[in-house]
Amino acid sequence: MRIILTRTPCGYTTAPAGGGGQTGPGRAAGGSACTTRALPPCSGCPVTLSLRSRPVPSRGRRCERVMAASKPVEAAGGGGAGLSRWQLALVLGAPILLGAGALYLWGRRAARRGGKGASERKTPEGRASPGPCGGGGGVQPDGPGHEETSPLDRAQAAKNKGNKYFKAGKYEQAIQCYTEAISLCPPEKNLDLSTFYQNRAAAYEQLQKWTEVAQDCTKAVELNPKYVKALFRRAKAHEKLDNKKECLEDVTAVCILEAFQNQQSMLLADKVLKLLGKEKAKEKYKNREPLMPSPQFIKSYFSSFTDDIISQPLLKGEKSDEDKDKEGEASEVKENSGYLRAKQYMEEENYDKIISESTKEIEAKGKYMAEALLLRATFYLLIGNANAAKPDLDQVISMEDANVKLRANALIKRGSMYMQQQQPVLSTQDFNMAADIDPQNADVYHHRGQLKILLDQIEEAVEDFDECIRLRPDSALAQAQKCFALYRQAYTGSNALPVQVAMKGFEDVIKNFPKCAEGYALYAQALTDQQQFGKADEMYDKCIDLEPDNATTYVHKGLLQLQWKQDLDKGLELISKAIEIDNKCDFAYETMGTIEVQRGNLDKAIEMFNKAINLAKSEMEMAHLYSLCDAAYAQTEVAKKYGLKPPTL
Repeated sequence: MRIILTRTPCGYTTAPAGGGGQTGPGRAAGGSACTTRALPPCSGCPVTLSLRSRPVPSRGRRCERVMAASKPVEAAGGGGAGLSRWQLALVLGAPILLGAGALYLWGRRAARRGGKGASERKTPEGRASPGPCGGGGGVQPDGPGHEETSPLDRAQAAKNKGNKYFKAGKYEQAIQCYTEAISLCPPEKNLDLSTFYQNRAAAYEQLQKWTEVAQDCTKAVELNPKYVKALFRRAKAHEKLDNKKECLEDVTAVCILEAFQNQQSMLLADKVLKLLGKEKAKEKYKNREPLMPSPQFIKSYFSSFTDDIISQPLLKGEKSDEDKDKEGEASEVKENSGYLRAKQYMEEENYDKIISESTKEIEAKGKYMAEALLLRATFYLLIGNANAAKPDLDQVISMEDANVKLRANALIKRGSMYMQQQQPVLSTQDFNMAADIDPQNADVYHHRGQLKILLDQIEEAVEDFDECIRLRPDSALAQAQKCFALYRQAYTGSNALPVQVAMKGFEDVIKNFPKCAEGYALYAQALTDQQQFGKADEMYDKCIDLEPDNATTYVHKGLLQLQWKQDLDKGLELISKAIEIDNKCDFAYETMGTIEVQRGNLDKAIEMFNKAINLAKSEMEMAHLYSLCDAAYAQTEVAKKYGLKPPTL
C-alpha cells in the first residue's frame, strides 16, 4: 500500500526551501511525517515515494487546489509554501494563471509571507476625531453663528465619536454612536451607510454578539457588495455561529477580492474547508459501499512484495489438475479449503470472491487460517476498510506459531496503515518489530526505508534500502527508491555535485533494470525537478510501454504537458485516457476536477470531485476531496451573488 508524499487532508503542503521555481522531491510538510492517501494508493508499494502513485498531496493536501490567484504564477522561493509534485506541474515554469487552487494552492505561501492586509482587521473605519454624540440628542452645531451642518455631516460626526469610544474600549457607547450615525445618514448614501453598519458590527464583535455582527455586516454588504471588511467580519461571525457553508462563501469572496494576499482570510478558508471536509467525510464514509479497485491496481500492489506468501501462485498438489480443462477454466483445488479457493480466484482475477472464501476458511478454523486472515485483511485494505482489516492483522501478528513471514507481512501492512492514519510512532514500532522477528525479510527493509523517507530520516532510509538490496540484489524497486532517497538528500543541499551523482544513479538503475517502470517514474520526477522536461516525457513513455494499463502514469504525463508546454488540450487528453483505462482511478478524476476549476468550469469540476469522492478508500482522502469540492462550490455561489470570478486558464 502506498503512502503518498506531501499532502495534507485538505491538500495544502509546504515545500523545502529552494529557488528557481522548482520543488523538492516529495518533501513532507515541514519535514515531518506527512499524511497519506488511501490504502493502498495507485501503484503498489505499502509505503511509496513514487510519482506514479500520486506524489501528492499530500496529501496534501490533502486544500491545495480549489481557488484562483489573480496574478501570474511566481517561482517558488525559499520560505514559500510548496505544492505537491503533480500540482507543480500546473504552475512552475509556466506563464499561466492559476484557476482552482490559488487560494488553496498558494494559501500557505501568502500566509508565510504575511502579505498585505495581514494585520488584524479590528478597528472601525474613519477618523476617530472627537465629535459630540449624545445619547440620542443628535449632533449639535459648533456654536452660534455657524451654519447648520448637513445630515451626512452629522452622521459622520457621530461615527467619529463612535470610533473614539471604540478605541477606548467603550463598545456600548460606540454602538450608540454608530446607531445614531445610521439614523442620521441619508438613505441614498450607500457607501457611508455601509461603513456605519460595518463599524457597528466591529463593536458588536468585541462584545461577542455574533448574531448582531452577522446582521449588520449583511446590511453593509447589501449596500456595498464588494465590501471586504464587512464580508470578512461576517465570515468570522458565521464561523462562531457554526455556519460553515456561509463562512466559506464569504471568505472565498474576500480571498478573490484581496488577490489571495491576506493571511487571516487564507487561514480561515483553510480551517473551514478542513472542518467541512472532515464533517462530510465522516458521514459519507460510514455509509460508503466497498469498491474493489481495478485489476491493474491490485496486481501492482502485490508486486511490491517479494516475501508475501499469500500472493504466491498455488503450488503443485494444491490443484487436482495443473492443466486447464477443455473450457479453459482453472480446475478445482484439491482440498475443500476456502483459502485455496480464494487463491485460485486471485489467479483468475476474480477478486470479489476472495473475502468471502477467506471467511469460510477462518470460520472453519482450517489449517490455512493464518493465511486466510492475512489475505482477508489485505483485501479489506484494498477496498478501503481499515477498520475491518485491523483485527485480522492483529490476530495474525499475535499467532506465534504461524509462519514468521506471515506475521512480518501483517506488521508491514499494519505499519503502513498506521502511517496513513498519521500515527508514525505506531507505524515505526510495527516495522521495527517486523525486522526483529524476520531479519532476513527484504520486504521489511524496503518498506521501512520508504517510511523513513516520509519521516525525513534519509540516512536511515538509505541504510534500509542497502539492506534490502543485500538480501535481494535483484530488487529493482529498492534500487530505484534508494536513488530517489539520495537524490532528495542531494537536492536539499547547496552542492550541485551530489545531485549529478544521484541523477547518474537513476541512469544506472534504468540500465540495469530496464523492465522496472518504477525506476523510470522516479527518474522522471527528478528530471522534472531539474526542468529537463523532454527527457522526463521520454521516461513516462517508457513507463507506459512497460505498464500500458497504469492510469496514473498518463495523469502525470498529462500534467507534465501543462508545465512543459502549457498544452492544456494534450494534458486533458492524457488524463481522459487515464480514466478510459481505469474508471476507478480517483487520482485522474481529482486532477481533472482541479484543472476544470482552473478553466472556470466549476460545475464540471464538482462532478469530477464527486466521482473521486465515491472512489476514495479512506476517510482522510475523502475529507480532502470534499474540501476541493466545497471550495469549487463556494466559487459558484460567490459568482452568482457578487459576480466575482477568479482568472482562468
